[in-house]
Amino acid sequence: MSLSTLPSQVSGPVGITAPVLDVVVPVYNEEIDLEPCVRRLHAYLTDAFPYPFRITIADNASTDSTADVARRLAGDLREVAAVHLAEKGRGRALKHVWTHSDAAVLAYMDVDLSTDLGALLPLVAPLISGHSDLAIGSRLARGSRVVRGAKREFISRSYNLILRGTLSARFSDAQCGFKAIRGDVAERLLPMVEDTGWFFDTEMLVLAERAGLRIHEVPVDWVDDPDSRVDIVATALADLRGIARLTRALGTGRLPLAALREQLGRNPLPVAGVPAGLAGQLLRFAAVGVASTLAYLMLYAVLRNGAGPQWANLVALLLTAVANTAANRRLTFRVRGTGGAWRHQVQGLVVLAVGLGLTSGSLALLHALTTPATALELAVLVVANLVATGVRFLLMRSWVFRAAHEPNMNTTPSTV
Repeated sequence: MSLSTLPSQVSGPVGITAPVLDVVVPVYNEEIDLEPCVRRLHAYLTDAFPYPFRITIADNASTDSTADVARRLAGDLREVAAVHLAEKGRGRALKHVWTHSDAAVLAYMDVDLSTDLGALLPLVAPLISGHSDLAIGSRLARGSRVVRGAKREFISRSYNLILRGTLSARFSDAQCGFKAIRGDVAERLLPMVEDTGWFFDTEMLVLAERAGLRIHEVPVDWVDDPDSRVDIVATALADLRGIARLTRALGTGRLPLAALREQLGRNPLPVAGVPAGLAGQLLRFAAVGVASTLAYLMLYAVLRNGAGPQWANLVALLLTAVANTAANRRLTFRVRGTGGAWRHQVQGLVVLAVGLGLTSGSLALLHALTTPATALELAVLVVANLVATGVRFLLMRSWVFRAAHEPNMNTTPSTV
């Protein structure tokens, strides 16, 4: 499958009468709740929303009379459209409608209208202005007011904690059925989103965040629907599988997120006199360096009594150097995939030799001058490691991972 950030070919040009906002209501077997929901939403948008709008009912394979209700509503209300899909999946329905819509801003909300509609304009306003790329309603943000049972509260908070721990997500609420995205962003981002079910939202948000897109969060008033038909266990298992798949995809670097960042103008702002990306690389390199130094010192302290200072220093450096190179490859210089990994490790060992020369030379000089206590040895090694760390960063940036920040060079494959 070829992955691209180019606009989808199925979405046609924006027409002169295209609405500013297209609100999608994905439904499955909602013959009872659909009509009052859509009429209430239509009345609100007619009275309170200052821009042209459309409501699209996305029926994904309903087996009751939902499709008939949707067609009747589309006939009665000029701003309502109905789409029927033969296959189930909320994500599939959203992706289909969003990639075919001519609206400038695309949104969706659940049919139960659990979220107060008063949050809709604050949700889409930053997208209409172009300030933000995506927007989400959050039940976990400060200022939100939520009414729901303890079980759903625990599940929701646990899920978002898992996302933070596994995918480093910074958005507060992945599951609230109240989201929006700019049309031009959707054209480039959605081809990379694979999930067709409930994990669709999470995958879209994680990829957007990794691409540096701006996600606006709106605290919402939200009342749980006691008649919700979501299978919590099945959804949770599907979400965990989605997290595992997305973690692998991000780890192998097969998603062209850097190209998306470039196309949408979300690259880091330049700093006068500082090469592009240097400030972030320094911070990430420092964090990896602190962790490596602590690991090195602990290993040295453990090995010194049995192996002596020089052998302890060599073994501790070797073990931490391999982990240090791998961490800097992925975290500091953002190199994904397995291409060049062995070469980078060999080059990392050459860089290690420089650090070994500095630390071993410092130890040799110290022992030539005096018989030091262990505390003094550790202090000298800390200073020597600081010097070696600076040299290591310069060598990694200018030699080992040079292609990661040079223009017109990309270590990340764009196809699978």
